[in-house]
Amino acid sequence: MTSELPPPHALAEPRGAGVDLTSRAALVTGGGSGIGKACATALAAAGATVHVVDRDADAAKAVAADIGGEAHVVDLADPAALDALPAEIDILVNNAGLQHVAPLTEFPPDRFDLIQQVMVTAPFLLMRRSLPHMYARGWGRLVNISSVHGLRASAYKSAYVAAKHALEGLSKVAAIEGAPHGVTSNCINPGYVRTPLVENQIRDQAAAHGISPGDVLTTVLLTRSPVKRLLEAEEVAAAALWLCGDHSSCVTGISLPLDGGWGAT
Repeated sequence: MTSELPPPHALAEPRGAGVDLTSRAALVTGGGSGIGKACATALAAAGATVHVVDRDADAAKAVAADIGGEAHVVDLADPAALDALPAEIDILVNNAGLQHVAPLTEFPPDRFDLIQQVMVTAPFLLMRRSLPHMYARGWGRLVNISSVHGLRASAYKSAYVAAKHALEGLSKVAAIEGAPHGVTSNCINPGYVRTPLVENQIRDQAAAHGISPGDVLTTVLLTRSPVKRLLEAEEVAAAALWLCGDHSSCVTGISLPLDGGWGAT
């Protein structure tokens, strides 16, 4: 048995390769860490001016400083706070989210409502604010970071699964309405992604069960995935960047699985 998690998977191509977003403005929610940070970094590397939105002020400011972007400290659970965000953006990445695990019979209603507010209502409100600008320019990209749980379900994750399924539907409506205006809307559906939260969960389970982190990864988290490794945040960002290119103008209304074959099982 191994004692450590497998090393991160290296990307074959540099971020930003083949996509020129010079003169474009992007807004990324949950941009202070994980997938959001990777997306903000990739978009900036392609030339975009990136607005980094996160409720963690230090994280948002650190990422913005690293990429030459602008930090916005906002709690997406507060609809009124969204009015402080810029509306004149060309790329919107709806990434922010949270999780709570409990049986339906024990799931706290207030937690269920919070997850819908952050992961469904906030994306709707941000689309509503940004689409007029995109329509006026005849170009726009809505990239919604969904999940394999936007297409499939797991026990004890009712709020998260419900929210991701709702985001899928919202994205498709935006794709239909945006098509005449040069605006695309797509979902990306990753499986388990290497983030500090996931890695801590793996190590906690390893300690509790007396097995290695590698065994927790392959026999617990990735039991339904033929590819037995965590997805890297940069891989999700690479897919998001690809969807923002001019070459993807006819790619809209899709759900792009990055799930290691989970959906094939």
